[in-house]
Amino acid sequence: MDEALHRRLGALKRSALISWQRIERGYTAAERWLVRFSDGSSAFAKVGASPLTSDFLRVEHRRYQQLHAHFMPQLLGFDVHLERPILLLEDLSSADWPPPWRQGDVERVVEILRQVAATRPLPEDLPSLEEEFGASGSDDRSGSGWGAVLRNPGAFLSLGLCSAAWLTRAQQRLLDAQQEAVLQGDDLVHSDVRSDNLCLLPDRVVLIDWNLAGRGNGAFDLAFAAPSLHLEGGPLPEELVSDDGTLAAIVSGYFAARAGLPTIADAPRVRWIQLQQLRIALPWAARVLGLPPPDLLK
Repeated sequence: MDEALHRRLGALKRSALISWQRIERGYTAAERWLVRFSDGSSAFAKVGASPLTSDFLRVEHRRYQQLHAHFMPQLLGFDVHLERPILLLEDLSSADWPPPWRQGDVERVVEILRQVAATRPLPEDLPSLEEEFGASGSDDRSGSGWGAVLRNPGAFLSLGLCSAAWLTRAQQRLLDAQQEAVLQGDDLVHSDVRSDNLCLLPDRVVLIDWNLAGRGNGAFDLAFAAPSLHLEGGPLPEELVSDDGTLAAIVSGYFAARAGLPTIADAPRVRWIQLQQLRIALPWAARVLGLPPPDLLK
């Protein structure tokens, strides 16, 4: 840890920093530290390492100011530094961070997502899911997901999950289902539920990384989480998600449109995890939509 960050952390907590440990977790370039202070307290510090990660931290800080719930970590402080802001949060290092998933863990996550969706009141500036998946906030989703894939299929097909013939056969069903998905709503949506963004304590489940939080249909969070849960040994997505195929089309289209794109400099591991999620989400969508299995997927 450099001297400037060491000094700023002590000033933020108003207590001398006595130990620190770099945490190698997450998919962006933001620095993560477990820090301990002379007053006996400890905290988790996330530090912006680029313009993108710094902007993420500013948005996340605003969400912690606006929302107060047992499924969120406690906000301990924020340093608004222009280039390297610091978000200081509750130390959750004693929690269980799956995988592996123990008996009953997935059920606890499903329940906490229900509670997230039921949270009121919501901040007025929360973006809507339609803004993420529609065209300029409209209900036309032809510009995103499977629409984006079909306009430029090369990046997706380069992943080796299906042939061009399979995509041609499946494309209309995927597009129609994506368009029919219900995203509107007044539920709180985390929008990025994966195992690296949650932990389990004896008395609560905590979700972290709230910079993508939005407003919409709360069922989206479970649908988005389902592929990564299965990837790590959990049930098939359709065993968790009551879906007519429309949410599966949205989720698979989201990953299909991104996994084959160039690496993100500030988040070099994101494309890798998107591909792993797509390897689960694509056959899920095919099963529930009555399509043949993707013909190259091993």
